Amino acid sequence: MFKRQIVKELLRWKQSDGRKPLVLRGARQTGKTTVVKQFAENYSQFIHLNLERKTDREFFTAYSTINETVQAIFFHYNKTMEKMSDTLLFIDEIQQSPEAVAMLRYFFEDFPALHVIAAGSLLETLLGKSINFPVGRVEYRALRPVSFAEFLEEMGEQQAFEMYSKTPLPDFAHGKLLQLFHTYTLIGGMPAIVANYIKTRDLAALQNVYESLLIPYFDDAEKYAKNAAQIQLLRHAIRSVFYEAGRRIKFQGFGASAYNSKEMSEVLRTLEKAMLLHLVFPTVQSEPPFQPDIKKSPRLQALDTGMLNFFSGLQKDLFGARDLNDVYHGKITEHIVGQEFLSANFSFLNALHFWVRDKKQSEAELDFMFPYHSTMIPVEVKSGTSGKLRSLLYYLDNTDSDFAVRLFAGKIQLETHRTPAGKTFKLLNLPYYLSGRLKEYIDCFYQ
Repeated sequence: MFKRQIVKELLRWKQSDGRKPLVLRGARQTGKTTVVKQFAENYSQFIHLNLERKTDREFFTAYSTINETVQAIFFHYNKTMEKMSDTLLFIDEIQQSPEAVAMLRYFFEDFPALHVIAAGSLLETLLGKSINFPVGRVEYRALRPVSFAEFLEEMGEQQAFEMYSKTPLPDFAHGKLLQLFHTYTLIGGMPAIVANYIKTRDLAALQNVYESLLIPYFDDAEKYAKNAAQIQLLRHAIRSVFYEAGRRIKFQGFGASAYNSKEMSEVLRTLEKAMLLHLVFPTVQSEPPFQPDIKKSPRLQALDTGMLNFFSGLQKDLFGARDLNDVYHGKITEHIVGQEFLSANFSFLNALHFWVRDKKQSEAELDFMFPYHSTMIPVEVKSGTSGKLRSLLYYLDNTDSDFAVRLFAGKIQLETHRTPAGKTFKLLNLPYYLSGRLKEYIDCFYQ
């Protein structure tokens, strides 16, 4: 069963007081419909409306009140309203009906016993245009690609999953988990890819599956673009995302194009709303609040590392690599770590952070800043020794922070070091496959 963790999160939503209609946000092909159908097994009644079907859309246009709408839905699908509190209503492809979106508030106000989940493709692209979600009347969860923990479960690696879940991890489990993480990094976490690989264990058989993942985005460009020029712009941006991901980008001429900064900024932000990518702007601050500086070049985080590997031609380099940091200047390792950070939290507001030194005379950049209570923990993804962590040492010397994390290919180790200025600090060295459990390890070692 895919996406066990989000199903557990949905169970918490089901049991919560003051539950509101839930909007499940996620990119195409991340398994929104599959997840909801799995979750529906916890109810005695399940109603699935697909608003791409005219008959299902008409429920939200043919009746003047929410009472009539709900009665019509239950009648049409032969469900009893006496079991409303044990009924899940799933409104799929809700972006096809602004009327259905507007009605979510009335489900909350007039039918609080009914459990309602909505989902849709390119949903966020339409926000602020023809569709507006009822503020304060709905809640959100984000669905992202399969995490490493979920990958282990789907692969049937139960013992590896149990060892991965222990804090701290036993040393004897390191080699196997490192190997499995390399496989996960190579193929990525898109459900269709993982499912196909589990059946075939054949990388060559995945080519058509990878290609099929992008086709719906091109179809959406045709469907939602205002004109032919915008179609071409969207198509270029979608293709280029997986070539440019993992590094800082410029909007001007993005993807070796002649498009200007304004054009590319708008289209990339549109694709960000569709959750195909994240534009991660750096912070220059060394104390709270760590506000992103949108005037600086962002780092591009694509939807999935496996798709990045395939479309940028990096799979051969990754296959058999002993250390992921040896490939693509370490950018693939940074990218999969970022993906794990995002997958560890189902909040749509969950974001990535990194830091740069705001000085022209010398550059310094930290791979990640990890939110921890009221502060940020500096994190570097490196294969070298602590003496090579130049940016990290600079940051520690110029802030109150005395604890840092290095993610690498080695085993768990807590070390005490001094900066060039003589400051003592703790360095937690973790294998990069534990990036999805970083909070638990900071809890364990940060005192």
